[in-house]
Amino acid sequence: DRDAEVPQVGRTHGQHAVPITFGWSIAEFVSRLGKSILRIEELSNQLVGKLAGPVGSYNGPSMIVKEPEELERVYVEFLGLSASEYSNQLVEPEYLLRLLLEMNVAFGIIANLADDLRNLQRSEIGEVFEYFASTQVGSSTMPQKRNPWNSEHVKSLWKAMCPRVITFYMDQISEHQRDLTNSASQRFMADYVAGFTMAVARMNSVVSGLQADKETMARNLENAGGKVKGGVLAEPAYILLGEAGINDGHEVIRKITLEAEKSGKTFFEVLKTHKEAFEKITAQLEKLGVENPENFFEHPANYCGLAAKKSRRLAKKYEKLMD
Repeated sequence: DRDAEVPQVGRTHGQHAVPITFGWSIAEFVSRLGKSILRIEELSNQLVGKLAGPVGSYNGPSMIVKEPEELERVYVEFLGLSASEYSNQLVEPEYLLRLLLEMNVAFGIIANLADDLRNLQRSEIGEVFEYFASTQVGSSTMPQKRNPWNSEHVKSLWKAMCPRVITFYMDQISEHQRDLTNSASQRFMADYVAGFTMAVARMNSVVSGLQADKETMARNLENAGGKVKGGVLAEPAYILLGEAGINDGHEVIRKITLEAEKSGKTFFEVLKTHKEAFEKITAQLEKLGVENPENFFEHPANYCGLAAKKSRRLAKKYEKLMD
């Protein structure tokens, strides 16, 4: 929420796209991870247990009490579980499988966030930085560096743990009601959960200390557009021409970008020289109630759509749901 309105250049395919805000780039992970957290909680609350004897049909317990199912209910509820509606020597494996799979979904989202954040810390981008303590070493050989090693550690944990999903699926099968082909492999489920929680803790530390370099974000956005400074505003220009009834608006703006590239001028400077197109565009902006429409194309930060508004909405939604 604090960075909901900080302008940032959008990126697709590793290239500059239309402007967004930093809050919007983070809102993606708020939304994706928020859903996964809620699902993990739901699936955790659905885990079951059993006290129904070696093949699940209450043979032994029926020799002890008159109501063996009631005994089972009391016992497993004491452990914070529900009694499985069916079990043999095992409870149905899908309860735990679904939980582990959703953990892996969340793990992938966290790894995706770690990747995005460490790429935004690249020297040639430099739009965010992690908190570094005064005694912290960023590089073992280059004292000036601040490597994003925390985000890299999260990605490394994901690489180690994610492939274990195949084993989770394989452990779903136990032949003849129960065999011991899962006896070794299932022991590593605890390792997976530990690795996942380590990544969550590390990512939480990264995000808590994360800072947006607003000046660098503003500079990168102003210079965005490849060889045409301000070229990321070509999209609204041709959309507005289309709204004004110009059928070949895309081609008109494409030629303007080529002219700007050749002359070394900004997109805005060249657009203004095409008076007919510029007047039609400005008139459309006036209809939309845009403040100072003549200078709308001077700064790409003017074209951020609903990024800030929706960022705040998502932040408030998931803050409430997490409570």
